[in-house]
Amino acid sequence: MGLSLDSLVDVLKTSGEPTRFRLLALLSAGDLTVTDLTEILGQSQPRISRHLKLLAEEALIDRYQEGAWAYFRIRQEGKAAALVRTLLAAASEDDPVLSRDSERLASVKRLRAERAQAYFSRNASAWDELRKLQVSDEAVEAALLKLIGTTPVDSLLDLGTGTGRILQLLAPLYRRAVGVDASRDMLAVARSNLDKEGVVKASVRHGDILNLPLEGQDFDLITIHQVLHYLDQPELAIAEAARVLRPGGRLLIVDLAPHDLEYLRDEHAHVRLGFSHQAMAEWLEKYGLEVEKAVDLASEREGGLTATVWLARDRRLLIATNTPAESETV
Repeated sequence: MGLSLDSLVDVLKTSGEPTRFRLLALLSAGDLTVTDLTEILGQSQPRISRHLKLLAEEALIDRYQEGAWAYFRIRQEGKAAALVRTLLAAASEDDPVLSRDSERLASVKRLRAERAQAYFSRNASAWDELRKLQVSDEAVEAALLKLIGTTPVDSLLDLGTGTGRILQLLAPLYRRAVGVDASRDMLAVARSNLDKEGVVKASVRHGDILNLPLEGQDFDLITIHQVLHYLDQPELAIAEAARVLRPGGRLLIVDLAPHDLEYLRDEHAHVRLGFSHQAMAEWLEKYGLEVEKAVDLASEREGGLTATVWLARDRRLLIATNTPAESETV
């Protein structure tokens, strides 16, 4: 079913105004703030805000808050959003106005990248020390990809997204993705990395992974990569993941196996010194998930840590499928 005549006309009216069409074109390339858009278009903040309000009312863009900042992005779902993408695709790549906007957008993204690099530089020594202890990223990512497989993923949620690496790694598999992190500095890094790789079907949001700003049962794959050992109650993060997982969906966890490096508590804010297979299986079982596979990856470095990758599945779909039908009364 397509749009009704009234809805079709409303979408065309809303998106057909020149400034609003330029806004849609910019937001199709990633998340931007009112300040970003004001700088790119050279228009006043009240004017830009008014146009954004109209686009949001027509369900053509999404708005989400991150502290004092509001971010906007083009909506990924819905018939109206599909029509807008068709209109954007019809625009000439050589149009001088859109080309100039694109150049200014590139300048805004360069500034993002510079700020992200500055954050990395301030923390580089601590991260380098941790990398010496851990299994190589290549080994972990290879195991992760093998467990997930090549079947397309409709919706991915990455909890504690950090640099956005998982969103980049799995981009060929998913249709849409969201990364959540509590650090605004890390979100800036993730946005910069997604910009650099041209990944526009993923967005990142500020949020507490113990109290997600997301509706339930909305994702069919959730990843938690090297996050749980920073939490006092990691099982609560698993509970939240289970809440927003679709029936039959999968949860993939990467974290440290049990170890005795106590100094990581004080020097690197590790609250938990790794997780055993038994503890993880019990938490997953408690929240309706079942471990399908667990893989241990030992570091090749002397005195290094072991990482474990757990893949679990929500059992609700399996239970519903296997439940015997009620006998018919004669």
